[in-house]
Amino acid sequence: MPSEAKLQKKKEIVQDLTEKIANAKSIVFADYRGLTVEQDTQMRKALREAGVQYKVVKNTLVKFALKENGHEGIDSYFNSPTAMAFSDTDPVAPAKIISEYAKKFDKLEIKTGIVEGKVVDINAIKELADLPPREVLIARVLGGFNAPIAGLVNVLNGNIRGLVVALNAIAEKKASANT
Repeated sequence: MPSEAKLQKKKEIVQDLTEKIANAKSIVFADYRGLTVEQDTQMRKALREAGVQYKVVKNTLVKFALKENGHEGIDSYFNSPTAMAFSDTDPVAPAKIISEYAKKFDKLEIKTGIVEGKVVDINAIKELADLPPREVLIARVLGGFNAPIAGLVNVLNGNIRGLVVALNAIAEKKASANT
């Protein structure tokens, strides 16, 4: 039986994990076994630079935290060492970076994830990781807004050009009739 101090410490960890899971836009759970210290450090640095938190968690504690957040039924993913990458601002960054490093390092294996409060599988995480960067998506949307306006300007310019050509022809015809 664990001592009261150890039990209290575990309760605090579960409470902290529960809050992090509740506030996260997305979480990716991965099995990191077999990564070298250098590989792990490289991945952690990339995650940190993107504003993503990375934490190695005990399976039993993360299961309690997931249960507190209403994410039951995913216990089967937590039978090997688990790391979680999560962000409370960017839903794409954890998936993008973990997927990139999973391709780079064969030993890193994505287990499952949670995006906007919904449990997702590996395929959904990979799809999320394949999304273009936010700036590119914004540029595409703005380009979509701009295209109809540019078309309207071309149509209006075409009508004005046609009017100018017609008026010029009439003027030339009248000038030739007067001479």
